[in-house]
Amino acid sequence: MRIVPAMNAISDSRTSWPVRLVKSLVSPALFDFWSTQINPLWTFEQPLARLMTRSRASRDAVTLIVKPNRHWHGMRAGQHVNLGVEIQGRRLVRSYSPTLLDDGHLAVTVKMMEDGCVSRYLAQQARVGEIFTLTQAFGEMVLPEHPGDLLLLAAGSGIAPMRALLRSLASRGMPDNVDLLYWARHRDELCFVDELDALAAAHPGLRVRYLLTREGDAPDARVDAISLEAIASLAQRRVLACGPNGFVQAARIRMGGQVASFDAEAFSKPTRTDGDEGDVEVQLAASGRTLRLARGQSLLEGLEAQGIHPPHGCRMGICNTCVCGRQSGSTRHILTDELSSEPSSQVRLCISAPSTDLILDL
Repeated sequence: MRIVPAMNAISDSRTSWPVRLVKSLVSPALFDFWSTQINPLWTFEQPLARLMTRSRASRDAVTLIVKPNRHWHGMRAGQHVNLGVEIQGRRLVRSYSPTLLDDGHLAVTVKMMEDGCVSRYLAQQARVGEIFTLTQAFGEMVLPEHPGDLLLLAAGSGIAPMRALLRSLASRGMPDNVDLLYWARHRDELCFVDELDALAAAHPGLRVRYLLTREGDAPDARVDAISLEAIASLAQRRVLACGPNGFVQAARIRMGGQVASFDAEAFSKPTRTDGDEGDVEVQLAASGRTLRLARGQSLLEGLEAQGIHPPHGCRMGICNTCVCGRQSGSTRHILTDELSSEPSSQVRLCISAPSTDLILDL
């Protein structure tokens, strides 16, 4: 994978002594306050991005082109960034998997959700020229230099990291066997169709198949019912899957024992399981508050419902922004159902649900 250089970041070793000198004279926050009056992207060390354009990607999705400032250090295809926007005076952060363009800009595709405050703002209200906060890239769904035969599974906005991976593969020679299976409910919800078709036409080793679950042969298009007979050398395939949690879990079961490896990222929570009824007492050690939180809800959502807003980012257990110390009690990993009760350990609030009474370092 190609990694973008640090773009002359102020933390570069060649400027380490000026950085130390400036820090001894003025705080980064004060520096940022005055410098952004001149140029909104001029900060001491904070990565930011400016919205350059917005275009329709599908019936319910748009693609934003954003320009990072020099403090953003680049990414590998398939990784995520946290994008922060200010809505009604409150800073909200969401995770997206962008495509790095040749000019250093990022293409961020946003699918509008019915109850998605941030997604609808970005898709309909954000103004060209608006400044977003940006984190450095994170995530492990990347490929080695020689990835071998691949089977890529994408549903909904899970196509975003797959697009980035395919563009990267095409830039350095497509492997002999790459199959992309891309699910959507309706044809007008598919993104990047022209680009994906052009990549397939240019690279004989790449095959793209679109599967529509609400049109045509919908029952046969489901991931748990799809035929795999047409995929050559299935046992040698490395599978990467991205989509809603239900899709990822169904794909994992469908591919189980038939492929070389299976890696996935899910961007939604699983449905509530039996045994999650009732609530527990959660003590917040730092603030001294005591709350009652539901067992079937993530700690992050439960805290937010009580008006508490811990730092968070991706909301799917990848970025670790919401990691919090647990002094005592048990939590359940929402994605795997594993229970954890080790004292003085770290929990990710977005994918951990309370199982017993807890004491958290909040």
